[in-house]
Formats: sequence, structure tokens, C-alpha cells
Amino acid sequence: MDVFRSLTSIFLTNECFDTFFLDYDFFHVQCIKSTISKLLGYAIVAGAVLIKVPQIQKIVASKSSAGVSFMSIMLELYAITCMFSYSIANQFPFSTWGDSFFLLIQVTIMAVLVLIYSGKYSLAAIFFISYAGILTVLLSGLTPLNVLALLQLSNMPAVVTAKLIQAVTCFRLGHTGQISAITVFLTLFGSAARIFTSIQETGDNIMILSYVLSTLANAVIAFQMIWYWKATEKYLKSRETKTD
Repeated sequence: MDVFRSLTSIFLTNECFDTFFLDYDFFHVQCIKSTISKLLGYAIVAGAVLIKVPQIQKIVASKSSAGVSFMSIMLELYAITCMFSYSIANQFPFSTWGDSFFLLIQVTIMAVLVLIYSGKYSLAAIFFISYAGILTVLLSGLTPLNVLALLQLSNMPAVVTAKLIQAVTCFRLGHTGQISAITVFLTLFGSAARIFTSIQETGDNIMILSYVLSTLANAVIAFQMIWYWKATEKYLKSRETKTD
């Protein structure tokens, strides 16, 4: 029983383990919600490991960042960085913020790629070094918690602005270019699920509101992916024809 308890400890608290396997109360509402939240949280973390890879592959394969707004990427990276540093400082469970770690890495790669394929090689190097320095300071423990809380609050308008910039870019182009549909929809579902896990595991109003706004903003881009689907296919085919 102790071995089984250890194996399930990643998604079951000691109290819920006792409730399920010692008291045989499998319908305890709070424990059911807690377990679902943990499992969902780790599923989101696992999905985040590769969530931006389709987008990165599209940019690399086409050697183009058409339709991908660099400003939008920077604002998204800012929002992820705030969430990541704030969560670590508050010692929230890994299941509630682990996805931000993997997103942080992938969005940084996207930013560097956009600069490289825009011919701005020096700027790409400067950006990477500068961002690494900023992240080090935020995670060093030297940044006061109240400052990190303010950064997390500023995360909300950053998320909305990032998606609005991307939405406006797509509207002006009349298509979604190299934006990956897989990445867009996985991001939408992930942010929606995070509302539940944040309510259940952190109870932090800043975190909850951040994910609510993020979900609404992601829904706008998801809608555009559907609305401009045929126009995007036509654009990509014409680009392939020109390349050939």
C-alpha cells in the first residue's frame, strides 16, 4: 500500500488517497475535482512540450515568418515569463505552471527564428542574450514578490494585446500565413483547461483572470484560422508555385 501511495502521490494527496483506498469513498466530490485537476494539469504540461513545434517547423520549412507577428510573439513571451516567474516565487504546484517552462523555450526559439528569417542576425543574438539575462534576474530570488505580482497583473493586457496584434495582422493579409492551426487550437484548449486547474489548485485570482483573458484572446485567433482557411490554402499554394 505504501508503494502504491508513492506511485500515485503525483496526482493524489494523502487525504484523497485515504478517502479513495482506505475509506472506499470513490464519490468524494472535492477529491474527484482535485484528482482531475492534477491529471489535467500534467496532461497540459506534457502537451506543452511540443505545442509550438508545428509552428516552428512551418517557419523553418518555408524559411519564412509570413503572417507571424514578431510583436505578438514578444508580448506572448512577456506574458509567459511573468507567469513562470510569479508561479515559481509563489511555489505553486508544478502541475499548474510546468507548461509555461516549455512554452518559454519554444516561444524564444520562434522569436529568434523570425529575426533570422528577416535578415536581422545581430538583433537575434542581442535579443537572446538580453532575454537570458532578464530571466536570470527574475528567477534569482532578488526580485521582490510584489514586483512579480505587478508583472503578472501586467501580463493580462499583454496577452490580449499580443493576440489582437496577431489578429489585425491576419485581417490585413486576408489569411493566416505560416500560423500553425495545430498550435492555435492546442493553445486554446490548454488555456481553457488552465482556468479549472488554477481555480482548483492555486485559488489565485490573478492567475485565474489571466487564463480567462488568455482563453478569450486565443479564441479570436482560432476563429480566424477557420474563417481564413480557404484563403490561407490559396496563399500557401501560390507561394509554393512561386518557389518552384
